[in-house]
Amino acid sequence: MNIKEIMEILPHRYPFLLVDRVESVVPGESAVAYKNVSMNESFFQGHFPGEPIMPGVLIIEALAQTGAIAILSLPEYKGKIALFGGVDKLRFKRQVIPGDVLKLEVNIIKRKGPIGIGSAIATVNGEIAVKGELTFAIK
Repeated sequence: MNIKEIMEILPHRYPFLLVDRVESVVPGESAVAYKNVSMNESFFQGHFPGEPIMPGVLIIEALAQTGAIAILSLPEYKGKIALFGGVDKLRFKRQVIPGDVLKLEVNIIKRKGPIGIGSAIATVNGEIAVKGELTFAIK
């Protein structure tokens, strides 16, 4: 999936669209996507000057957007939005810096009506950066 196709599913736009490319999606089940982390990102101006590190909350948001692509790819959710319901068992294992390519993987592990949970992992070169569970609600 290229950026135009991603923008057909997600309502997010610059500067908050944090998924650049989708490698695979199984509607309602899983998605694998990528975020190319560039020094041109506006958040690096203040996080942190002289020591640029991608904010953890933005990595979580990139994972949430990846999960949203998986769930919003289902025909019954076309045109809807996915909202955060919670974050659980989340751990940060590695810093993400400019030049990194963040691989984002989300597997939907539970879904009941418009509520669900996704198992999420973000890696850089096979090394875990963030791992946890994300709860979502479809609006």
